[in-house]
Amino acid sequence: QVQLMESGGGLVQPGGSLRLSCAASGFNFKDYAIGWFRQAPGKEREGVSCLSNGDSSRFDADSVKGRFSISRDNAKNTVYLQMHSLKPEETAVYYCAKSRFYLCSARVNDYDYWGQGTQVTVSP
Repeated sequence: QVQLMESGGGLVQPGGSLRLSCAASGFNFKDYAIGWFRQAPGKEREGVSCLSNGDSSRFDADSVKGRFSISRDNAKNTVYLQMHSLKPEETAVYYCAKSRFYLCSARVNDYDYWGQGTQVTVSP
């Protein structure tokens, strides 16, 4: 019954901003880190950001540091990804995922449940 559902994707111009949401259910939200990943066509899925409960563990890809910010609202079982100064090369399907563990990891294989993804397109 584990479910993660992304929302907030869409079309944005280069330099613009989007806020993605990930609503989680079916597990004890506070016991697991939640990560954001993205995958462009023909490319590997890559870790973007991760956040554990109480900010015990974090991960941000070097390419997004200073522009993206991850946060979580335990009362709503929701994780957010605020994205600023978006670049065309960041066009991808963005996924949220539940870690197998309490702490964050950047590795795809350390996550056992995934949302369906939300499309982010950065284009003039």
